[in-house]
Amino acid sequence: MPAPATPIRSLPTLQKLGSTVDSNLDAQAIAKEWFLAFADDMGSGNYISVASLLVEDAFWRDMLALTWDFHTYEGRDAIQQFIADQLPKFLPSAFRIRNDLTRLHMPYEDIVYTQALFDFETTVGHASGIFRLVPLADGSWKAHTVFTNLEDLRGFPEKIGALRDHEQYHRRWGESREREHAFLDEEPGVVIIGGGQSGLTVAARLKALGINALVVERNKCIGDNWRNRYPTLCLHSTVWYDHLPYMPFPSLWSVYSPAAKLGDWLETYAHSLELNVWTSAEVVSVESGTQGKKWSVKVVRDDGKERVFQVNHVVFALGLGGGAPSIPTIPCQAEFKGQTLHSSQHKWATDHLGKKVVVIGACTSAHDICTGYVDHGIDVTMVQRSSTYVMSVKKGMPRLTGELYHENGYPTDIADRINASFSNFLLKLMHQRMAKDLAEADKDILDGLRKVGFKLNMGDDDSGPAQLILKRGGGFYFDVGASQKIIDGKIKLKNNGSIARFTPSGLVFEDGSTLDADVVIFATGYADRRAAYLRLLPTRLHYAVQPLWGLDEEGELYSVAREIGGRGPQAPQVAGLWAISGNLGTCRFHSKHVALQIKAYEEGIFGERY
Repeated sequence: MPAPATPIRSLPTLQKLGSTVDSNLDAQAIAKEWFLAFADDMGSGNYISVASLLVEDAFWRDMLALTWDFHTYEGRDAIQQFIADQLPKFLPSAFRIRNDLTRLHMPYEDIVYTQALFDFETTVGHASGIFRLVPLADGSWKAHTVFTNLEDLRGFPEKIGALRDHEQYHRRWGESREREHAFLDEEPGVVIIGGGQSGLTVAARLKALGINALVVERNKCIGDNWRNRYPTLCLHSTVWYDHLPYMPFPSLWSVYSPAAKLGDWLETYAHSLELNVWTSAEVVSVESGTQGKKWSVKVVRDDGKERVFQVNHVVFALGLGGGAPSIPTIPCQAEFKGQTLHSSQHKWATDHLGKKVVVIGACTSAHDICTGYVDHGIDVTMVQRSSTYVMSVKKGMPRLTGELYHENGYPTDIADRINASFSNFLLKLMHQRMAKDLAEADKDILDGLRKVGFKLNMGDDDSGPAQLILKRGGGFYFDVGASQKIIDGKIKLKNNGSIARFTPSGLVFEDGSTLDADVVIFATGYADRRAAYLRLLPTRLHYAVQPLWGLDEEGELYSVAREIGGRGPQAPQVAGLWAISGNLGTCRFHSKHVALQIKAYEEGIFGERY
């Protein structure tokens, strides 16, 4: 059967729908009427009737609940095929709408929808959902988006709240904890490579599901992956977006977390949740397993001692960069008499007092590093090789996160569901409008940058920062002050030609101009994220590893929160090898997906990926 054709993407504007809306309508009544029909049709397996409740160009995004995978189906025909195939396997039932979270939304004058959240059951778990209804010309309302998400496994709830450990340990706790941490009495169920936010959140999720994981972290202390960066580094996302599972930040915590402070919190998090983290340790190989297990993982500690674990699951939590700096090849670099380093190696601006510094790159790290030099009175020039998307944190971030993540916003788990419920393709269309609003809000700073020659763009297809993050993990700067320093000339700018070669005293450009330097810093990002994975795997498995970031043909992130073989033809060869990466909010949300899949495998209830 040929694949259903994908409709031409466009926003569901009132003009397109041929509709008008009375602002005094009863959103709960509209949602309830639609939902009763939806629940009845889903429960009876009437996929044709379910599809009839959707507009022609609808989106349905599913995360594990009905597919054991991450999918976005686009267009009524594709959705009908998906639910026809999957409803008999999962037998959804017990649908319940959340009336308290049902409301009318009007993000723009010509875009109106009723949004509601619901819960339901399947043969394997408890799931949640979100739908958005748009008004049609005949006065009816149909769904433009549906989202379904696996929340818990039937019979295997998280051991939190009332299900927490009730045992009284008295004097035995310390000794028991030491033995557990050293894995003297049992092997770990999962080995997690990397002890940053991605590794720790997966370990916490697994622990809540009764699976003991070992986190292997090469740094001396938990949190050093943040502490060891340059001291001016600060998160550009807010505290409300950055909460970790089971242990949110205290109410006194600053809105934007300094990197070193975040490192301390990660260490506190691991200790408070009693996660088993081996620091100053490194996984040196992941080979085919023995003793009936899929994988054999060799760990070397700082004292040289080795230990080999046989496990079914290994989680690669190596961060977006994967630890492999990307440094462009520039001719004659060996002739340069100064110092060169990558931004990941940069620490203190004061190391270069009295020097001339050149920073190659014009995105987040470059801006932060240049700011540190200016603040210490050091001569610094930013070399911009291509245009950059710039948005101020102060004015832009509240518009990006909207009503979801702020002091009086939704509970974090609800905000995460709503945030995930938009197809990334639909999100791009919405953000093309939002990008114009963001640019207008930042008009003064953007005009100032253009006046001094800084090259700007509006993001991927003029859609702002989100697509840059999802596709590249870079290409932008969320301004916290560096832009004004560029406008004022405190951060010098060079972007009128490509670099031709190094000279003993600096750089020469294609147009013949030169730039003297004592220090050249490459703020040029990281290489293929697979490189760090491939170093640990046998060569015969390298071909099976799929891309680890970016969007696939459905607009879903490659390999994030799933096995690293993705949907590739050789995926079975790397079954049980998982990837998790992203910022704190991404890791908080997707760490549960990783844990649920691993638990389902271990309990023998994982079905077939659709």
